[in-house]
Amino acid sequence: MDTSLHTMPNLFLQLGLDNDEQAMSDFILHNQLFDNEPLQNAHIWTPAQAAFIEECLAEDSDWAEVVDQLNVQLHG
Repeated sequence: MDTSLHTMPNLFLQLGLDNDEQAMSDFILHNQLFDNEPLQNAHIWTPAQAAFIEECLAEDSDWAEVVDQLNVQLHG
C-alpha cells in the first residue's frame, strides 16, 4: 500500500480545510474533542466530512492511518 500521498496536509485538503502548517495547528488547537467523542461524530464536521472520516475508519482505507493521527491530535 502506497501511503505517500496520505499526509496530514493532504487530509486537510481532502476535507476542504486550509492545509498550511499554521492553519492545521490552529484547527487542532481550537477544535479539541471530548475524550469519549468519536472523531466522525464531532460537531466540527460537515455531513460530507463526517461521512468521509467514517468511511476511512470503517473500511480501513489508505487514509485510515492519517485519520487516526488526526483523531489523536484532536483528543490531545
